[in-house]
Amino acid sequence: MSDKPKSNQWQTLDKDLNKISQIESATAYISRPLIAPGIALAFIVLTVLMAAIFFDATPTNFVVIAAAGFGAYMAINIGANDVANNMGPAVGANALTMGAAIVIAALFESAGALIAGGDVVSTISKGIVDPAGFTETRVFIWAMMAALISSALWVNLATFVGAPVSTTHSVVGGVMGAGIAAAGLTAVNWPTMGAIAASWVISPVLGGVIAALFLAFIKAKIIYQDDKIAAAKKWVPVLIGIMAGVFATYLAMKGLKRIMKIDIGTALLIGLVIGAVCYVVSAPLINKKAEGLENRNKSLKILFAAPLVISAALLSFAHGANDVANAVGPLAAIVHAAEFGDFAAKVSIPSWVMVIGALGISFGLVLFGPKLIRMVGSQITKLNPMRAYCVSLSAAITVIVASWLGLPVSSTHIAVGGVFGVGFYREWHTEKRLKQSRAKRPPELRIAPEERRRRKLVRRSHFMTIIAAWVITVPAAAIMSAVIFMILNLLVG
Repeated sequence: MSDKPKSNQWQTLDKDLNKISQIESATAYISRPLIAPGIALAFIVLTVLMAAIFFDATPTNFVVIAAAGFGAYMAINIGANDVANNMGPAVGANALTMGAAIVIAALFESAGALIAGGDVVSTISKGIVDPAGFTETRVFIWAMMAALISSALWVNLATFVGAPVSTTHSVVGGVMGAGIAAAGLTAVNWPTMGAIAASWVISPVLGGVIAALFLAFIKAKIIYQDDKIAAAKKWVPVLIGIMAGVFATYLAMKGLKRIMKIDIGTALLIGLVIGAVCYVVSAPLINKKAEGLENRNKSLKILFAAPLVISAALLSFAHGANDVANAVGPLAAIVHAAEFGDFAAKVSIPSWVMVIGALGISFGLVLFGPKLIRMVGSQITKLNPMRAYCVSLSAAITVIVASWLGLPVSSTHIAVGGVFGVGFYREWHTEKRLKQSRAKRPPELRIAPEERRRRKLVRRSHFMTIIAAWVITVPAAAIMSAVIFMILNLLVG
């Protein structure tokens, strides 16, 4: 018998096995993008199952169980979008790797939500809708459900297109839209909505101006000095003291409200004391770290790296303490209304609701956060530790000023506004220096206007995309919420 047929059989088998191997590789390649959504879906399903275990299967509790699932979905989107604003500058400045940033943000966001998260939240989200406008509890529950679903969907869409938007403003838009659909235009507190609309402009501009001022200070006092290291030894501890004092003030105002209510004067005094202590402690540490460093900008990045990482962690803690409660407000409202059969302007947030928020943020950050972290950290403008430090510091200062003025602000708008401020300041400063040196250059070495336009330090395409997303967040969430409310009312009303 000839061996040829057997050889052909082995060749055919090899081809078949090779095809199977290629199919497996192709399947793995195609399914890779589905891993993150799959894990997120598993978390949502697990949340629903746990809620079903703790609550009896009654029609009223079924609403709470469903709301828990949408609350988990909302928390995932917060982690994917909102948290990037705190860690993006540190990653863009190469002070943190992406993995380290995700771990730190997940830990500090969760700690902020669980330790210092608000135990009482405005269920009508900043008082934009009058509770008296709702005729019955059922209508109120469906309005809050619509607000929760629409705000989560909008943040998800914004993350998909790469636009950092405000979760708080998304919830505001959702509550407003559902409130109008349920109780009419008169149910909306329009002066409050006007203040929120003003904050869209005030908070990012204020954040950008403060960040630019700090960068101008650092350039003048440290970067452009003949002896950069000596200047850094003098001023970096001062900046660390300012940072510590600002964050201490911010956390005293926002993070200690479970223990005691602290007014702005007491919070500023706490910040002043802690800032002075941190200055005294950091001065010898900076002097020791500066030993042997070369007199160049690269050495300055080393001295600013640790303060930047600390400020990013504190921003995450503060965000978890403040913004998460606002985001889970509609879920807390649904739980309260289902349990007590009425609705109030303020309700307590159950611990399990804050746990959903904290865990959901961590999952969202790990699974989907890198996209927005890269956007904020490196794709808007180029950051280094000094510039990123200015962004973090301006974010905390702007929130304190806004709280003092009574303005509802978005941490997203402030942080991204700080990035824009740093970038536009660098453009202005570069153009100024070019004008000063242009007269000294021969005509053949001067930079053409087209080349100067090409060297813009802030990417205009990202700038326009983000501004457009900010402008339409509230109306888009409101329209979606109104439609969802009407659908829910028709299906189960």
